[in-house]
Amino acid sequence: MDGESVRIAKDVLCARACGPVKICLPDGPEEFARALRRRGSRRPVVVGDDRALLRAVSVLHRERELASSVLSLVPVGTLTRLALGLGVPAGTVAAASAVLDGEARQLDLLVDDSDGVVVGDLRIPALPASAHGPDPWWAPPLRTCQSLVRTLVRPSPQSSPGPSRLRVEADGVTLVDLDQPVEDVCVTTSRGGFARVEVHPTSVGAATQALHARARTVTVSGPDFRYRADALTAGPVRTRTWTVRAGAWALTLPNTH
Repeated sequence: MDGESVRIAKDVLCARACGPVKICLPDGPEEFARALRRRGSRRPVVVGDDRALLRAVSVLHRERELASSVLSLVPVGTLTRLALGLGVPAGTVAAASAVLDGEARQLDLLVDDSDGVVVGDLRIPALPASAHGPDPWWAPPLRTCQSLVRTLVRPSPQSSPGPSRLRVEADGVTLVDLDQPVEDVCVTTSRGGFARVEVHPTSVGAATQALHARARTVTVSGPDFRYRADALTAGPVRTRTWTVRAGAWALTLPNTH
């Protein structure tokens, strides 16, 4: 969607790289994964938004090659909150230069019991898809199918999500149980092998204070719930456990000295 930024990134990388640069323009997730698997000794550089970075991390994690790889990113697109939060420069030239001049930083990762990964933060309940930014490449055909289904079936009234009844456990300690509705649960990767857990119980009358914890393992269970892992929505599930893996992946970031 931003061909000019892609061209600038390519020009900077090709002009300053020590060796030959191979450019891949995948048409979909399978080609994306194939390009990563065939990288050989090359260092992969992702030119795209947060979802492209997450896809690269997920593919390398599934291939069990994440720990031995160093990823680099040039943010292009409107959905770059995660990339910028990790410390990747916002400008195309600055980000491409950091790929060549920066250093690899080891970062923590949340891995769930279905082998899914979370790079930045986890939110329950999931936000509406419209809050995530532009649609991925598979959204238009999905919307076409949804439109066809709507012509055949009368749509049911949309209800806004209310408080959830969840049990949230941090390293085996129950922070909130099913008898206490919650408005929001946030789990964020941190440094040092711990995740930050924040639970906002539903306030009745007087304001209820948020609950905070640091944990290596977080388990959420209860009635079917959806969750947002970084920029992607998953579920519904009835229970899910996330475990922190310290220094599980590396990202090239600007030198701090």
